[in-house]
Amino acid sequence: MPVEEHDPFEDRFAAALRHAGGAFETDQQSTMVARGETRGRRLRLWRRAAAVAGGVTGIALVGLGGALVLPGTHGDAEQQRSAAANPLPTASPTPTTTHRASPVTGDEVIRTLKSLLPKGKFSNETGRGTGEKPAAPYAQVVYDDGNGKAAVSLSVARVQPGSEEAREAIRCPDKVYIAYDACTTSTLPDGSKVMVMKGYEYPNQRSGTKRWVADLITPTGQHISAQEWNAAAEKDAPVSREQPPLSPAQLTALISAREWRAVADAVPAPPMDTEPSPTQLFPGGSVSSTLTSLLPKGVKVVDRSGAGDSGFGYVVVDDGKGRSLVQVNVQPNMSDVEGDLFGAGTKTLPDGTKVATHQEPSEKGGAGAVMWTVDTIRTDGRRVVISALNAGAPHDDATRETPALTMKQMEAIATSAKWLPAG
Repeated sequence: MPVEEHDPFEDRFAAALRHAGGAFETDQQSTMVARGETRGRRLRLWRRAAAVAGGVTGIALVGLGGALVLPGTHGDAEQQRSAAANPLPTASPTPTTTHRASPVTGDEVIRTLKSLLPKGKFSNETGRGTGEKPAAPYAQVVYDDGNGKAAVSLSVARVQPGSEEAREAIRCPDKVYIAYDACTTSTLPDGSKVMVMKGYEYPNQRSGTKRWVADLITPTGQHISAQEWNAAAEKDAPVSREQPPLSPAQLTALISAREWRAVADAVPAPPMDTEPSPTQLFPGGSVSSTLTSLLPKGVKVVDRSGAGDSGFGYVVVDDGKGRSLVQVNVQPNMSDVEGDLFGAGTKTLPDGTKVATHQEPSEKGGAGAVMWTVDTIRTDGRRVVISALNAGAPHDDATRETPALTMKQMEAIATSAKWLPAG
């Protein structure tokens, strides 16, 4: 739960990390920022693969940027594409496999990844098996095909079939938040869904480090995710090649290899997690639609999140003075963190609703960017938090002096009865 971070977009990450990978293990014990309990779980992540792995790359992530640490000091070794010693058992091709397979060690996961990559040299190998805590199995290597070193990682997890988490894993991210060159989705013959994105390590592309991601969700909820970079590490490593080593087709082949199904079979199925219906979150349709209906006159909506935005939504508005991003989170049952979020300076309205306000520089924003936030919680624990930036996207430079909405207007939106469930 967020206790210090007030960015409602970033609020959505921490719970997803805990749900997907147990305790999120990082070298620096950073979090992927306090994402909060948006029970609708909009996992539109650039960091999706890292979240599912629960520490897959040994990363310390801050906001939508982050630091990739490549642990391990193994020497280079020439490797062939043929399977290494003690190969993993081949999983059944049927998507209906439900048995629990034998545990798979971290060394086996590493060997499998190396065996499925084209011929090349490997170093900095690290991995985790299916029986190791606290998170999901993964393997990561620094791979050199002769054209420059590149970090490559792959993680395996399980999600509830048909859940919001499963849908988000193979949904292309929103370009308001994530910069990428291309993103495609496809369906394999066995019904598995695949998303491949050619993006960047940082949302604003400032480092030149490219990060390509591929995710696969099987009909039974097996989640295989691969990531690759055009550098030996995301941070403190120069770009070593123009592109990451694997093409989108090769990434798809890697994550769809049957060997990973055997690993996934050895991962415990996730607990049943009852997701709220949209009417539990808000009665008026999508968050962006409700937000749009509450905007003051004189502001024009120039962009917005999709109609399926459950729990979180945004609009980009322009009142003639420049673009301004406005975001809203709707979160039921947040009473357990009320004391953390609503401390000194909180005011209480006649109906018992608590209101906390924040006006501060945007931590992840560009030059001159500020974020204004109004955070509210009702007596039944329903939290509605709205924030506005003086820029059109979280990582852009300021386009105007202040956000398009005043604090008073934002409070009126956050405390509107339109966010309450019907009845």
